[in-house]
Amino acid sequence: MGEWAKYGLYFLLGGTIVSISTYLGSQGRSFLAAFASTFPAMTGATFILIYLNGGSEHLVTYAKNLLWFVPPWLVYVGCMIYGVERIGFWLSMAGSMVLYMCCVGLVKLLAR
Repeated sequence: MGEWAKYGLYFLLGGTIVSISTYLGSQGRSFLAAFASTFPAMTGATFILIYLNGGSEHLVTYAKNLLWFVPPWLVYVGCMIYGVERIGFWLSMAGSMVLYMCCVGLVKLLAR
């Protein structure tokens, strides 16, 4: 499989998961939408592709670094939950993204 074909496949996989999550969420099936969004299919596919393209050393490094992003992600989601009904979607989204990036910067400093 050529390089462009591989990246096209990755794009389709990611887009399919986003589409399924969006569809389920818009139908009022928020639990299933959240499950589809967090189901480790994307992570699993990434694990497989990193392993096939870079080997187990790169896979383990990726997996370890992935854990550092859990706390910032929890801050991001928590801010969305707290903010949407209080300040609206767009301000909540912007604020949550800023806080996420600040937390990622803090994690990067702590990880040194």
